[in-house]
Amino acid sequence: MKWTQAARAEKMNPSVIREILKVTEKPGIISFAGGLPSPKTFPIDAFAAACATVLATDGEGALQYAASEGYAPLRDWVANSLPWDVDPAQVLITTGSQQALDLIAKVLIDKDSKVLVETPTYLGALQAFTPMEPRFVSVASDAEGIDVPDLKAKAKDARFLYVVPNFQNPTGALMGEGRRTELSAAAAQIGLPMVEDNPYGDLWFDQPPPVPLTARNPDGCIYMGSFSKTLAPGLRLGFLVAPKALYPKLLQAKQAADLHTPSFNQRMVAEVLKGNFLDRHVPTIRALYKSQRDAMLAALDTHLAGSGVTWNTPDGGMFLWLKLPHGMSAVDLLPKAVERNVAFVPGAAFYADNPQLNTLRLSFVTASVDQINTGIAALADVFNLEKPT
Repeated sequence: MKWTQAARAEKMNPSVIREILKVTEKPGIISFAGGLPSPKTFPIDAFAAACATVLATDGEGALQYAASEGYAPLRDWVANSLPWDVDPAQVLITTGSQQALDLIAKVLIDKDSKVLVETPTYLGALQAFTPMEPRFVSVASDAEGIDVPDLKAKAKDARFLYVVPNFQNPTGALMGEGRRTELSAAAAQIGLPMVEDNPYGDLWFDQPPPVPLTARNPDGCIYMGSFSKTLAPGLRLGFLVAPKALYPKLLQAKQAADLHTPSFNQRMVAEVLKGNFLDRHVPTIRALYKSQRDAMLAALDTHLAGSGVTWNTPDGGMFLWLKLPHGMSAVDLLPKAVERNVAFVPGAAFYADNPQLNTLRLSFVTASVDQINTGIAALADVFNLEKPT
């Protein structure tokens, strides 16, 4: 029996991060690779109580098929939580925000459609969009994100711009108020739709980020959010907010994909969210992640100051972005790091084109302070061994 694969299947590639995570299963590995929330932040007791309540009060509904749009009380919660006027009828509950990317790709991308992305951008978005065979165009980006003049020069005939303004994956960059104002005005002027992905916006350390891009032009944006970073990624719950004209097609794509996101999971999250739970819970996540960020910054200062390696200081989120001296390759260094029981993600994976081989992403949220110190010291040894002459 010969199976003939669709042409689009040839476009599908394994996630570099998921492949690296397999390496981190090796005993003794200190992983700065995965974008995994710390399991210390999972509100297990709250979910245990919610599970019992849901089964006792609405067990039949929780275990039954349900509406593709999502559980109505959860959609209401999403709409009411956002800082602009959102009709719950615009909210689509998805099986993780990764599904939202997949639905957007199916509805908006044709073969050879121009799709604008940041430089670098989220690997999972590239992976979701690629099977639809777009033509990616990378827009120059700096410490605050999109370079607006470069965007204007490249925007003609683009289907949309994909952007992560809050503590971006992979760089940790935060787009400031001035840049958001400039970007929103430019997008509205040239008629460029935007897909705004915001999984990390609640994970700020000292002050919250500016209001979302979507709040400034709701009809010109699709907004994405997730419960993975504030509650639990294993539940696979995310959402999108779409303009009313676009929503029906996204809903039809959702129906074709999985009928609906698990009813039980949605009800459990809706139950946990009652009583302003996140207002009490999320500050504990911020405090933990800030302390771990500070530990990593201190370790980098101790072991790599003056080495030619540079890094940023993110104001929230989960990631640090490193640049090695010109001529060094993080891809080549990864196996040597693994030999010393530490892992990271080479930055090349996050570029739609022209990858910068001397970049890498470090996650600081799942390692202990002791592991951070040990792991950064090991990376410093690897980097020092491999400095170009």
